[in-house]
Amino acid sequence: MQRSHREAYAHISKMSVFEKHFRSKGYVRIAGADEAGRGPLAGPVVAAVCLLPPNFRIWNIDDSKVLKEVMREKIYKKLIQHPKVVFGVGIVDSKEIDKRNILQASLFAMQKALETLPIRPDFLLVDGNRLPNIKIPGQAIIQGDSLSISIASASIIAKCTRDRIMKDAHIAYPEYFFQEHKGYATKKHLQMLRLYGPSPIHRFSYEPVRAALENQDLSSYEVKEERLC
Repeated sequence: MQRSHREAYAHISKMSVFEKHFRSKGYVRIAGADEAGRGPLAGPVVAAVCLLPPNFRIWNIDDSKVLKEVMREKIYKKLIQHPKVVFGVGIVDSKEIDKRNILQASLFAMQKALETLPIRPDFLLVDGNRLPNIKIPGQAIIQGDSLSISIASASIIAKCTRDRIMKDAHIAYPEYFFQEHKGYATKKHLQMLRLYGPSPIHRFSYEPVRAALENQDLSSYEVKEERLC
C-alpha cells in the first residue's frame, strides 16, 4: 500500500528510534544486521550488515518480507548505489548449514558480513534475540526488521542477494525451479524434490530433504506462497 508523504515520514521516524537512541548514548556508526534464507530447503543463508548515514530516508522502506518484489528491488538498488550507504554481505552455503545448524550458520553469516564491511561500526543492531560473536557492542531486537531502518535495509540487501543466488541455481539445476520459490517448500518444489531427489545444494539436515531420500510423501511440509520470505 502506497503511503502518503506524511505517513511515509512518520514511518521513517518510527523506524529510526533505535538509531537515534543509541546515537544519544554516544555511538556514531550504528549498523543493522539481518539474514535471509533460514527456512528454505536449499541454497545458502545470506546475511547483510548495513551502515546508513544519519537521518537517512528512503520512502517505503520496510522489512523485506512485507515488500512486494518490485518495490524491494527498487529500494535494494537505491541502497547499494547510494554513495554514503556502507554494507557487507556474508554467505554460508548448504553444506556449512548442515554442519553448524541453521541458527549458528545464520549468526556466522552475520559475522562474515561484518568482516566485509569497509568501515567498522561502533554499534550493531541485530534482528532476532541473539547477537553474533562480535567484538563491538550490540542490541538484538525481536522483529527488528520492522522496527529499525538499519536492520530493514540489511534485510532487503540480504534477501535480494539471496534471490539472485537462487536464480543462478536455477541455471545449474533447472528441474527444481529455484528461480520461482528460492528453495522454500512450495508444492512444486516438493514435487520436484520427490521426483528427482535432493540436489547438491539442498540442506540434508532438513527433515523434508531427508524424507525425500526415503521417498516419503512430502505434502505435509508444504508452506503457503504468502509465507515465503
